[in-house]
Amino acid sequence: MNTEVSENASIPPRIVEHPEDQYVVRNEPATLNCKAEGHPAPVITWYRYGKPVMTANDNPTSHRMLLPSGQLFFLRVHHSSRNQTDLGVYYCNATITESGQSAISNEASLELAGTSTLRFTIV
Repeated sequence: MNTEVSENASIPPRIVEHPEDQYVVRNEPATLNCKAEGHPAPVITWYRYGKPVMTANDNPTSHRMLLPSGQLFFLRVHHSSRNQTDLGVYYCNATITESGQSAISNEASLELAGTSTLRFTIV
């Protein structure tokens, strides 16, 4: 049985590494991982609360970069009281451009470290 894939065969994308929740420090770097397989190689796009994330690929002044491996890299995590924040719920979408087939990852939260709402009382 020949299990090789012909050059023209299309294999639907699948996420092989899902992003995971991250606790980050304001103004420090952070990375969300996403790895996908398929043929031809899928294109990774990132979403925050269901809206596309703008990266340096779209706007050279952005502090977010889409790395060739599919990772979303933040040069520094933004969080301010003026609704300018990177914190939130993210997911990645792997798409085979030629066929339009896609796969969506699990969601992951980017949260500020040290802002837990849990309170402990020492007795």
